[in-house]
Amino acid sequence: MGYDLYAVIGEGEALSAAARELSAVRPTSMGQGLALLPMTDALFDAVTDGGGERVLGFWRLPGGFERTLAAWSAGGPVAYVEAEYFGGVGEQRAAVWDGGALVLGPLHLEEGQPFGPAGSPLSQALRRLGVVASAGEDEFSAVGLGRHRHRDAWTG
Repeated sequence: MGYDLYAVIGEGEALSAAARELSAVRPTSMGQGLALLPMTDALFDAVTDGGGERVLGFWRLPGGFERTLAAWSAGGPVAYVEAEYFGGVGEQRAAVWDGGALVLGPLHLEEGQPFGPAGSPLSQALRRLGVVASAGEDEFSAVGLGRHRHRDAWTG
């Protein structure tokens, strides 16, 4: 089975307020007060400035959107995350903006690399957003990112 995720994650109220200017998609509530804004084709088209190829090393971060994320982070930290897995093999990327600046990353875990002592890029980003994992789980599980296997399922 596959898993793919391309999304902005942030505090629910702040992300909802920031996304109101965008009619392309609405945030979906997650655990621990966070919300997820999936990078759908409609959102990509709405926020891209048409520039930038693989901005900050991400696959699907629209050109110029990193400036929007920096602006949104004035209301609290926001992360942009990407994960793509099939059959247990894949890659992750993550970055976090806070107070208008990039404060974590971009982090990248390539196919075949083990998680480091700090955990996966997604877990590190979620931890920077304030997620607390219980014993025996990571931040990814703590907020329910495994709830949907594909990014489009988050829009429903």
